[in-house]
This record gives sequence, C-alpha cells and structure tokens, in this order.
Amino acid sequence: MGNFYRDNDDIQFLMKHIDLAPLADLMERGFRFAGQFDTAPANAEEAIQNYDLVLDSLGRLSGEFIAPRSEEIDREGNTLHEDGTVGYAKGIAESLKALAKAEVMGFTLPHQYGGLNFPNLIYSAAIEIVSRADASLMNIFGLQGIAETINFFADDSIKNRYLPDFAAGKVTGAMVLTEPDAGSDLQACKLKAFQDSEGRWYLHGVKRFITNGCGEVLLVLARSEPDRSGGLGLSLFVCDRGPTVRVRRLEDKLGIHGSPTCELFFDNTPCELIGERQRGLVTYVMSLMNGARIGIAAQSMGIAEAAYRIARDYASSRKQFGVAIEKLPAVRDLLIDMKIQIEAGRALLYETSRVVDYEVGLTKISEDPGEDKESQKEAKQQLRTIKRAAAMLTPMSKYFCSEMCNRVTYDAIQVLGGSGYMRDYACERLARDARITTIYEGTSQLQIVAAVRGVSGGTCEKYLSELAQAPYADSVQDLLALLKEGTERMVKAAAFVKESGVDYMDLYGRQLVDSAIALINGYLFCGQASSKAQMETQVAPNGQSDQPKTIPMAQRKEMIARRYIARNAEKIRALTAEICSGDKSTFKEYEILAGPAPELS
Repeated sequence: MGNFYRDNDDIQFLMKHIDLAPLADLMERGFRFAGQFDTAPANAEEAIQNYDLVLDSLGRLSGEFIAPRSEEIDREGNTLHEDGTVGYAKGIAESLKALAKAEVMGFTLPHQYGGLNFPNLIYSAAIEIVSRADASLMNIFGLQGIAETINFFADDSIKNRYLPDFAAGKVTGAMVLTEPDAGSDLQACKLKAFQDSEGRWYLHGVKRFITNGCGEVLLVLARSEPDRSGGLGLSLFVCDRGPTVRVRRLEDKLGIHGSPTCELFFDNTPCELIGERQRGLVTYVMSLMNGARIGIAAQSMGIAEAAYRIARDYASSRKQFGVAIEKLPAVRDLLIDMKIQIEAGRALLYETSRVVDYEVGLTKISEDPGEDKESQKEAKQQLRTIKRAAAMLTPMSKYFCSEMCNRVTYDAIQVLGGSGYMRDYACERLARDARITTIYEGTSQLQIVAAVRGVSGGTCEKYLSELAQAPYADSVQDLLALLKEGTERMVKAAAFVKESGVDYMDLYGRQLVDSAIALINGYLFCGQASSKAQMETQVAPNGQSDQPKTIPMAQRKEMIARRYIARNAEKIRALTAEICSGDKSTFKEYEILAGPAPELS
C-alpha cells in the first residue's frame, strides 16, 4: 500500500515550508546533548534529517504493515477475560510490537529515558500517518502524552521507573479521568484517593469511558481532599495495572473497535502522587488534555485523508452516464472542497503544534536553574504571548479538524453512493471511526467555549496581526486585503459579543470561532503560496492529455488560497452579521421553539 509519508505531497511540503531549525535548536537546548546520547543530533541539519528518516520509516510501516490489518481489527475488536483483563485484537497486538521495534513509542520523551526528543510538530505528523492506517491503533500510539505528563510533573524516582519502559514500548498507558456521573465536568470527579497511617496513597471507586484502560500504567484523577469540592479537591496519581484494578466491562461502541474503552474499578489500589496535591485538574490534567486534543486533531487528519483518497480514486474510475463521475460538476466541487478542507486542517494543526513546541521549549528554559538569568528573563517574556496563542489554537485545532473529518468521511460515502454504505469499501468504517473525534477529549461545544475566550479577549486579533506582518508574495496581496477586511469584521463582532455577556458569547461562540479559524487558515495558505520551499506536485490530466503534469507546490497553494479566502470572505460577512444581530430567541423562546421534552417509550 506504499509509504504513507512519502505519498503525501502536502506533509512533505509543510516539512520543507515550516522552519524546523529553530524548533530543533529549542528541543535540543542548543544541541547540548550531542555526544551524551546516541539519538541526540549535533546540529539542526542532522535533527531535521532524523525527523525525515523516522517519518519515512513510520510511513512505510503504516502503509505496508498496519493498514492491511485495520479491517480485520475492526471486525474482531477486543476481548474481556473472566479475570478482568483485556486481550487486544490480533492486529493491534502485532502493530504495537512493530511500533516498539521501530523505536517510535517515545517520540517526545528526553534522550536520557530512551526517547527521540522530537518536537510535537513531528509527533502530530506521525499520529496523522498512523491514524490514516488505523485510527484505533492511534488511540494507543497517541497516548504518549501520559509519559510526557510524568516527565513534566513527577519526581525523578517515578520518571526513572516508568519512562524508559514507555520509550521502549514495553508498556502502554491510559488517562483515567471520566466517571459515570462526571463526563466533561471533571470537577465533579468522586473517585477517592486516601492515605494510610504511613502516608501511602490508595484509590477506590469507578471510572468509565477510559481509552486503553487495560494499559499497564494509569494516570488517575482522584479526590484527595474529601472536604473540598470542585477542582481544588483533586490530585493526579499514577498506578500500575494489577489485581486491585479490574476492567468491569468493555464498551460496545460505534467505531474505533481496535481501541478498548473500559469501565474500571479501583479496589484500594496502591498509587503515587504526581507533583503536588490539589493541582491534579487545574495544572496537570489540563496540560495532559491539551496534548491529547492535538492528538485527536491529528487522528482526525489521518481519517479524513484516508477517506478522501478512497473517494478520489472511486470518482476517477466509476463511470455513470458514459463518463467518470468526477466529470460531474457536483462531484468535482465536492472533491475539491474535501481536499482543501483537509489541507486547511493540516495547516492549522501543524501551526498549533509549532506554537506548542515553543511554549514547551521556552518553559523548560525559564524553569531551568542552570540557564543564565538573561535567557530566562527573555524566555519568560516570550512565554506570555505564546501561552495565550497556544491556549486558543489548541481547542481551535481539535474543533476544526474533528468537525472537518466528520464532513469528509460523510462526503466520501456520498461520492461512492450505495457502495460507500457497504463494507466492501473502508468508507463506512472511517465514518464510524470519525464520529468519536468531536466527542472525546472534550466535545466540539467545549472546544468552542475554550477558543472563544481567546477570540473575544484580543489574543486572536494580536495573533492575526503578527501573521499579517509576515513577508508574502506580490501575487497574494489582494487576498491579504480580504483577510484584513475580515479581521476588522471579526474584531467588531468580538467586541459586540464581549459587551453582551458570557451567555451570549457562548451562544455565538461557534460563529466567532469559525470566522477566526477561516482568517488564520487564510494567512497560513498565503504563507504557503509565498513559500521558498522548492517542491513540485503532480496534478491530474487537464482533459486534453492523459498524462499528469507537475507544477510548483507554491503555485498550487496560491490557487487553494484564492478559492478558500474568497469563499470564506462571504461566510465571515454572514457570520459576523449574525453575531451582531442581537438575536436572543434561544434564551427567551426555548420552551416554545423546542417544544416540551418527549416521553420516550
């Protein structure tokens, strides 16, 4: 099935277009680890070469080994044994062994624990590649953020015990957050954490909807302060899977069948505190979930890419009314929109990952007692702006990419018609796998609530101003004028929302966030159209010739930018007008418009 890295022109282009050298320098702390560890590069050129080699290896493994197993994995699912342990689908177990052998289970972990110490940007590309092959496998491969959380916040003894095994692929983990009565509202968590007379910690209670809850290492959010309600009563703990942790059931779910979703019972389970008491939710889990949200955005990209390729191939070969259906205007327009939305999602995701990398790197510098005071002062100053941008872009990426993924998989089935509804093609599986992406790690509605604060609070306006000041080609100056006009409309709408109160902000949050994302992606596309990266891409025959041709990638990106920005300019006008309408019928007339709650038999 080929190499899922090498066959994707857009990923290849972005790896050349984005300036990876500063990221490499930041991750490697000026390449101070060279000579200490075998995996540590000596300079930026060597680091970037390592990124390419690892993605190439992962792309080949995904295309040739993981993808052929995905259909059988979906049908087989997981097995709950009588003793409360779980058996993976055969293909999942085989793929996990292959990933461990490829030494890619410690993507972002430091060299000292056997990790690759790669930027989140490269990890996002890797998650996308694996997800295109099998979205359910990504739910285990993509949980490396658990190890990252241990690295950031745990003491050295805990790090030394767990991180080498994570990097070697000897263990997998789980984020154990959700409870039967505490879904998105994690502050309502009730699972009890208590100490014995000697100060040792234990866990008791139930958790539900836990992805890979059968993993060997569990990060558990629990109530350590029984007399304190809300988030300040919660702490984060780590424990091993053992006889006191039982999987009570496996959820029978719509999609991602290869990923076990478990209900867990903790029966006075020994555990250890991560970091400080009472910071479990506000500091540690928020950090963990932000990383997970970027992971779900990347998972969404892989699913959408897989679905689009099936639809594009089918449309070029399936004939109706004497011609290939891609000749029909409605189908052709649909495929173009699918492709552009995928590339918009990838642009936003990779930019978000880049910003998060700067946040992580600058945080390490600012907190390192070995750094000189001037470097720390500069890092802290830069962090203020970077943190706000990352806090806004992360929920934006998760929201946009997951919603886009659901549209693309839906449209892929539409392109295939009746065949898309059948199991003969993977479209139906991809649509089932896609559906969860707008739900777990925070629903789309929650992502909007998180992102709209940045849009209405001025972070987005400042971020767009910085994007506007970048150097662009003369050929996109007219597009920049449209983006400037759209920004002015968005800023006006944001001010109106802010004056209208929190409820109004949440009511029109989607329209405001959609406008902001369209503007951000517009600038990112203009940047790609102005790129100095030397790369060509193959385009389909033009109808006069059966032979494909190649054009510079930047030229193609300008065509995408024109369509994307022009069409979104009209949408932004409509969205901002709707925001400023002042319509509050949702609040005032809900009972009339929605009608009474029906009685379900």
